[in-house]
Amino acid sequence: MAVSGVMITAAITLLALPVVATELWQAPDSPFVLGEAYPETPATCVTVNDWIEKAPQVDGRVSFAIVGKLVGVGWDGALAYLVMCKEGGVQVLCVTYSKDGREVGDTVLFGGGYNRVDERRIMLDPCLASRQE
Repeated sequence: MAVSGVMITAAITLLALPVVATELWQAPDSPFVLGEAYPETPATCVTVNDWIEKAPQVDGRVSFAIVGKLVGVGWDGALAYLVMCKEGGVQVLCVTYSKDGREVGDTVLFGGGYNRVDERRIMLDPCLASRQE
């Protein structure tokens, strides 16, 4: 009977391995970090399509960073709405306090609080946006 208990424990451990593998957001090149820091490596409009499925499932703040060209810029009189990445793929919305002269086509770095809106949209709120050369 002790052998069966060991076998059951081993089987349960093996079944749990895919759950551990879902922690890919902790990889060194991850655009995610817990808390309010900027990740070392931002996503791009190409890689965000893979990273959206690897986001951490935690109760605390998750920060996300991405670099790319703006495809939309809006202002409602109080907040600026900056959109990165073309329709058809994952789009990222940065909610911030100023357009700061940014226009469609500008290359920027977004960093902020990660919120997945739906299958193909991420909202960073609050968000900082900085020009990139």
